[in-house]
Amino acid sequence: MRGPKPTEISLSATIQQILEKIGRCYTNPYWLVQRAKIVLYAAAGESNRAIAQRLDTTPNTVSKWRARWAEAAAGLAAAESEKADEAALTALVRQALSDATRPSAPDTFLPEQLACVVAMACEDPRDSGREISHWTRRELADEAVQRQIVETISPRHVGRLLNDAAIKPHLSRYWLNNDRAADPSTFDAEVKRVCDTYHSAPPLHERGGHTVSVDEKTGIQALERAHPTRPVMAGKVELREFEYIRHGTLCLIGNPEVATGRIIAPSIGPTRTEGLVYLE
Repeated sequence: MRGPKPTEISLSATIQQILEKIGRCYTNPYWLVQRAKIVLYAAAGESNRAIAQRLDTTPNTVSKWRARWAEAAAGLAAAESEKADEAALTALVRQALSDATRPSAPDTFLPEQLACVVAMACEDPRDSGREISHWTRRELADEAVQRQIVETISPRHVGRLLNDAAIKPHLSRYWLNNDRAADPSTFDAEVKRVCDTYHSAPPLHERGGHTVSVDEKTGIQALERAHPTRPVMAGKVELREFEYIRHGTLCLIGNPEVATGRIIAPSIGPTRTEGLVYLE
């Protein structure tokens, strides 16, 4: 006994071209390509069973997307009558072939609770009686429970909150505090002197002079491996001995020329003070 007659599908030339383009694009998701082909084959008059066999799917899936397309056909026809461009029509076609929006699970935490956890990550952990220098996800999760901000929260969830807020409590970098408040006139004069020197470096270079910034990279460990390194071989990576011999620390002085950025006579030796050198 034959089943109900499938919904008829008719396509305009523009919509058919868009569906064919979607079906030919190999970078599109598989589900999108399959659904576009279902609509095309349905418009060509093929039965649900024939389309299912052709696309290696079930007749129920074909019937479902045939009906979904029929529901969206009126909106597409209205957009075409309003002279919508191809980009807008393509977006509507992709929307008609996409899954319907499903309700998500209710939020576990209130926004106020999440804000408190993020704010806590900006505090010094030692103020909370924790003998650590930087917060970890596990420590933050434990502290949030102890403060009764939340009943329970996983370290992974805390990590997602920190990523969303662009907070990285495990990282730090050096910061330079100036003494301008102590003696503004002296500080401003020194800053002006340095800025004027750098500003005048290019004209001085054109006249044959040089401005060299003598800066240092301190605390470089001079290490020697206790045993020689074995070179890389076919199927094997380089083997480096983990034991080493200390030879103290050294200072790298780069001496970059301000006008050109060229490194002049770099040296490695004892720590020295920084400064500017003027050469004529």
